[in-house]
Formats: sequence, structure tokens, C-alpha cells
Amino acid sequence: MPRSIPSHPLPLSVRALGWVSLFNDAASEMIYPLIPAFLTGVLGVGAIALGALEGFAESLASILKLVSGRYSDRIRARKGLTLMGYAISGFARPFMALTTAFGQIFSLRLLDRVGKGIRSAPRDALVADVTPPQMRGRAYGFHRAMDNLGAVIGPLLAASILYLAPGNLRLVFGLAAIPVVGALLVLIFFVKEKRGTVKSKMALKTNLKPAFWKYLLCAFIFTLGNSSDAFLLLRAQDLGVSLVMIPLLWAAFSLVKSLTNVPGGRLSDRWGRFNTLLLGWGWYALVYLGFAYASAPLHVWGLFLIYGIYFGLTEGVERAYVADLVGEENRGHAFGWFHLAIGIGALPASLIFGAVWTAVGPHAAFLMGAGLSLLASVMLAGLVGRQIVSR
Repeated sequence: MPRSIPSHPLPLSVRALGWVSLFNDAASEMIYPLIPAFLTGVLGVGAIALGALEGFAESLASILKLVSGRYSDRIRARKGLTLMGYAISGFARPFMALTTAFGQIFSLRLLDRVGKGIRSAPRDALVADVTPPQMRGRAYGFHRAMDNLGAVIGPLLAASILYLAPGNLRLVFGLAAIPVVGALLVLIFFVKEKRGTVKSKMALKTNLKPAFWKYLLCAFIFTLGNSSDAFLLLRAQDLGVSLVMIPLLWAAFSLVKSLTNVPGGRLSDRWGRFNTLLLGWGWYALVYLGFAYASAPLHVWGLFLIYGIYFGLTEGVERAYVADLVGEENRGHAFGWFHLAIGIGALPASLIFGAVWTAVGPHAAFLMGAGLSLLASVMLAGLVGRQIVSR
């Protein structure tokens, strides 16, 4: 039976972290949609190099998420690590404007992901710390909605710059430093954490529940079919979407994500995390089947918009699912493991996807991604089912 969920305002810190993500993603997404074009058009590298860049970057970030999440549990303080991570990423990105070789942009992309690795698990645990359990889906949905709204603003800014300065990708990269200042100021002055006492080492060794590890295995299998979205942008270019339209395509995609994140989170509060997540993973498989058979720019636009709904059904829900499965004393640790599994899966996912794309073609690569997502959905139903949650 659906649960009746009372509607109360989200905690101030959750709303402030949403604004932090908006500013940060506006900066990040000024750059990210243009990286494939920059690598292929300016630096002259191909799909395998793109897969290596994104795979290694996300895997490094995920390893650091485990470390920082565990450390935030130990010291019972999450805000400082969150601030450090946003600062590192924010000040690394603009230097991409100065790169002249693949190795340079590779290093800066890794540094950007180092910042993400430091901040993500403590930040996600902080959201759970200050939010009542019955509101977690909405809280994480709101955070992801603001993050994705920033991803709408960023590409629009990039498109405006490219309109005024055609082809000047380096100028876009340099100006991405500006929104970072807003993110750091909001984080410093408006985010308050729930401080706790320092836990003993014995307390920190509390085992995570079996259901959590089963869910993590399913998420890892799904990630093997969830390669970098940079390949979707590359697919869009191959099918005739012009460079100047790429940021607008990305902005429209991010807008759909932003508009569906809160409804998706509310749906999971009402109907359950399992039902909502299973729907989202199945939706992903259908989208990738669509990309496998797409043949025109109009198909790309439609698929990107439909793809945005998948994020609304899963982004906040996945995090709320983790928070439901573990106790407060291990929350940072659990989010660290969750992000580690996703990131470690991202490396072979992107490398294999790029290799299949190069050797066989995009059709086979997207079919592979759809198949793995369906496998993960079957495993989720069989291993985890409806057997949560601690409320």
C-alpha cells in the first residue's frame, strides 16, 4: 500500500546544499558537454582516449569517496570535507583553458574528480543526518534537482559564449571559475551539520547489513552498462547535431532531470525505493535501445529528453536507498562504498564501451549497455526485492 507522506519544509542545510550544487554544476557543465569536441577537434584524440579519461577520472573519485566517507564517520564532521572537495574541483577546471596536450587535460580532469571524491560521501551523509527518514526521497530528489538545474544553466552559458566567440572552447573553460565562488560562499555561511561525538574504533567497525551489500552488487552490475554520458554526446555529433547545439541539447536534458528529481524522490517515499528504482533501471534499458537504433538528430533530441526521466527515477532514490539500509554511525562509510562501486564499475564500463564502439560500432555498444541494465534489474528483484528498510 502507498504510504501517506506529510509535507514539511526541507531543512535549511538541505536547501543550501542544493544551491551549492546548482552553482558548482553550472561551472562543471559549462565544460563537460564540450570535452568530447575539445578532445577530438582540438587535441585530436578518439573514442578510446575519451573512455579512458572518463573511466579513470570517475574511478579515482570513487576510491576517494570511500576514504572521505569513512573519515567523516570517524570524526563526525562532514562540512569541512565537503568544502575542501568543492574548492579543489572549482579551482582545477579553469586551467583546462591552457591545455595543449591530452596528458594535461587528463591530469586536470583527474584533479577535478579528486575534489568530487572528497566531497560526495560526506555531503550525501550530511543530507541524511539532517533529514527525517520519511522525507529522504524528497530531500535527495531536491538536491539532485538543484544539481541538474545548474546543469541547465551551465550549457546555456557555454552556448552564449560560443555564440559571441564561435569555436572558442578555451574561453568557456576559463569563465567556468566564476560560479564556483557562489558555491563556496553558500556552503560556508548557510550549511550547518549535525555534529556528533567522536565514535570509538570499535563502534566504527559495525557491520553493514547484508541487504546493503546485495544492493551494492546490483548497482555495480548496472554501472557496467552505464558508460559515460560523453558517449551520448559523441553519438549526437555522429548523427548530425551541430557543435553549437550540443550545449543546448545538454541543457534540455538536464532540465528534464531537474524537473523529475523531486517527483521521483516523492514517488519513492510513497511507493518504496525498490519499486521506483526498478522502474528507473528498466527505463534506462529502453533508452539505450533507442540510441542503438537512432538515425537522425530528431531521434537524439527525443532520446535525451526521455533519458532525463531515468535520472529523476534513480538519482535521489539510490541515495535514499543507501541511507535506509544503514545506521547513522556507518552512513559516511556506506555512501563511500556505494560511490566506490559505481566509480570502479565506471572504468571498465567506459573502456569497454569505447572499445566496442571502435571495433564494432555504436549500435553494438548501446545494445550491450541495455542488456547489462536488464540483468541488473533482474538481480535487484531476485536478491534484494522489497526487503528494506530501517525507518
